[in-house]
Amino acid sequence: MRPTAAFTPLLALALAATALTACGGGSGGDPDTVKVSFKQSTDNSIKVMDTYLADIRKQFEKAHPGKKVELVPIKAPDSEYYTKLQQMLRSPKTAPDLVYEDTFLINSDITSGYLKPLDPYLAKWPDWNRFIDTAKAAAKGEDGKTYGVPDGTDTRGLWFDKDVFAKAGLPADWQPKTWKDVLTAARTIKRKVPGVIPLNVYTGKPVGEAATMQTFEMLLYGTNDGSTDPLYDKTSKKWIAGGQGFKDALAFVETVYKEKLGPDVSDALDPNVMTRVRGEWLPQGKLGIALDGSWLPQDWLPGSGHEWPEWSKKLGLAAMPTQNGQAPGKVSMSGGWTWSIPAKAGNPDLAFEFIKTMQTKANAQKWYVANSGIAVREDVAKDPGYARAQPGTEFFTDLVRHTHYRPAYPAYPKVSTAIQEAMEGVTTGDMSVDEATGDYVDALKDATDNQVVER
Repeated sequence: MRPTAAFTPLLALALAATALTACGGGSGGDPDTVKVSFKQSTDNSIKVMDTYLADIRKQFEKAHPGKKVELVPIKAPDSEYYTKLQQMLRSPKTAPDLVYEDTFLINSDITSGYLKPLDPYLAKWPDWNRFIDTAKAAAKGEDGKTYGVPDGTDTRGLWFDKDVFAKAGLPADWQPKTWKDVLTAARTIKRKVPGVIPLNVYTGKPVGEAATMQTFEMLLYGTNDGSTDPLYDKTSKKWIAGGQGFKDALAFVETVYKEKLGPDVSDALDPNVMTRVRGEWLPQGKLGIALDGSWLPQDWLPGSGHEWPEWSKKLGLAAMPTQNGQAPGKVSMSGGWTWSIPAKAGNPDLAFEFIKTMQTKANAQKWYVANSGIAVREDVAKDPGYARAQPGTEFFTDLVRHTHYRPAYPAYPKVSTAIQEAMEGVTTGDMSVDEATGDYVDALKDATDNQVVER
């Protein structure tokens, strides 16, 4: 079930133009005002980022008399946010002084020349030594320079409903050792707890990167021992074309939907399925197992608009196992966002001062807790107050040592789309695993100018 309307470049430009009008101009000629652009939630009840930045603005303006901060929210779904942001970055008339960049696309913006390298600033900032190396790497370009300061990361695992498990006769301390264990639990729920979706794994183009990262790569990176990247060969700098691990990951997705262990296909391919998982299926006990991210509780905290104070008692957590239980036994994927300074920013020095205010230990810890994020500052990660701040924080922070980062090079967005198309083919049953893999390899060659290696 594919969208009937294409998201054409003309439409993208029209949306971007609308965004520029709505968001105001760029950093312009006022040397005393720093313009900070960020992604605002499309859910009006979610004000986590707005509240946090408003507090940082007060701190910054108090510490820098005569200086002002103008917050420039971009309210849009992920795909439209990226388009609107890139349009803003192209001109000094519209470029803000500071932007919120997803590590998923940061290298595309680096290659396009939209971002300013931050190394001269970082060299003079002692706190940069507190950031963990893997998080630093997520904001690095292929030229070795750093183009963003990460404000946290995330990890992924299996959320499960304890009441559903009890009805199915499954253990409250469930920890699957293999993919087979996950599927066995889902089959048990289907058989013993009718009316409940046994297992949700995101799939297909409508949910975009959530399908690629939260499902496919969680599977793919669990098909080996973690010593090599199954998607990108760093030695040859080529993308890996298919392979048995790729087919096995697709076969898992195919099994979930072929055996009706997941949501109805029409629901699975609904762009709003992520909202339904967090806001409906899990809180209402309609979902047994969800392969999902560490950030889910931010939607359930007091003041979120979707308060669910019982979530920590109702839900259990388990690490996603490797395919056959091979070392290291667990797998996770990590992403995150960074604060970057546009190449055409009018006030880059002031923008970095704002970053420094956001990234004090106290403010960083406040943000990690508010948005259910995972610390990328080692001093925060070791702070008992951070670990105890919210149920699940310690569990998801521990997964950082088992985690992988996407090979987010410029071609990655196209590679990701090709993966989503392969997933959608096996989800709907329109393609076999071999057919979907073949189509993926063809798309991969097109997306990477044939920079592929066979495995």
